[in-house]
Amino acid sequence: MGKFGARAGVATLAVLALAAAACASGKAVGGSPTAGGDGVKTGPGVSATTITVGVLTDLTGPYASLGKSLTQAQQLYFEQANAAGGACGRKYEVVVRDHGYDTQKAVAAYTEIGPKSAAIPQFIGSPMVTALKQRIDGDKMLTIPMAWATSLLGSRAIQVTGTTYDVDMINGVDFLVKEKGIKAGDKVGHLYFEGDYGESSLNGSKYAAGKLGLEIVEQKIKATDQDMSAQVAAFKAAGVKAVLVSVGPRQAASLVGVALAGGMDVPFVGSNSAYAPQLLDTPAAPALLKDFYVMTAGAPVSAPMPAMQKLVADYQAKYLGQTLDNAVPTGYSAAMIVDEAIKKACTAKDLSHEGILAAHRSQAAFEGGFGTPMDFTFFDKPSSRASYILKPDKAAVGGSVIFKEAAVSDLARDYPVPVG
Repeated sequence: MGKFGARAGVATLAVLALAAAACASGKAVGGSPTAGGDGVKTGPGVSATTITVGVLTDLTGPYASLGKSLTQAQQLYFEQANAAGGACGRKYEVVVRDHGYDTQKAVAAYTEIGPKSAAIPQFIGSPMVTALKQRIDGDKMLTIPMAWATSLLGSRAIQVTGTTYDVDMINGVDFLVKEKGIKAGDKVGHLYFEGDYGESSLNGSKYAAGKLGLEIVEQKIKATDQDMSAQVAAFKAAGVKAVLVSVGPRQAASLVGVALAGGMDVPFVGSNSAYAPQLLDTPAAPALLKDFYVMTAGAPVSAPMPAMQKLVADYQAKYLGQTLDNAVPTGYSAAMIVDEAIKKACTAKDLSHEGILAAHRSQAAFEGGFGTPMDFTFFDKPSSRASYILKPDKAAVGGSVIFKEAAVSDLARDYPVPVG
């Protein structure tokens, strides 16, 4: 079969799957929950003995390293939860589907496992979650996206954890002005992916630049682009004094490596998805170690916190010799968020989708021991506006350390976050 035929076949299957889901949705996901023998109301993904949670991840696409760490961390969490007795007298079952960062595959995967899941503690990709946003909301499926675009705000069922990309970039621009000598009138480059991730990040950089008298020089790329030579040339010609980076790790490595090799010695500030410790084993390592910083709501895996240190030990014991990165605490804490919601719902004797979601939205101060206090009682703004500033460090567990503790800039505090 040629490429066109293969794509047409996939599209046909996706349409058929969507049609089947539309017919079944009233029974499988949106139907009335039934009462279990223990008096606990149940719903999709909940039987008398198990609670099924769905993971929609990327194990073969541009975020494969992220997806692997997130998924293994969540499998570890639910394994530990089961060893401690599970939740509501039931054991967790984790069902994983790889969509390879392909929206059609993500839609098909949700259609398959959505009707069988009580919640989704991991869903990688803003475009994928956005494509399913209405269905997730209609299903009242508590879903934790591993994406931080503002387009994901405004849904009661979708819980964006920590900051959004625009808030991180606002805090990042503030850092450049306060600590890296950037001043009014300067030009700052911004390399970003087309789509929700990049455009959300750009909203933040442009907002901060407008307030601080800076000029943003934009370079937009596709997720499939690999060589950043042309973008470096454009930034160099424009005379930028710093570069913001809202792309994937491969593109970030190309950017800083080409820039430093070409004599462009400026600070780089990346979104949380732009860095992976595996980059320190590439030719880009010297440039990353020199003047590259990462904005993120989450503390790094190297943070000296008891909960983090225990997680590191447990993860290394289970996944011997495998890379530890900052996706590990991100995935682990997201699993904890879902577990906490399910346990609260159990106390209320309602494990339906609505019961789990209501329990989750009742939490005003979740922290979990990982350094990111969050408020889940609203869904039209980020659950936090505080960003850590991390710096790559080859000697550190996870490949980065805290350069600046989590803080909210005045600009980020007052920023009117766009919703949906």
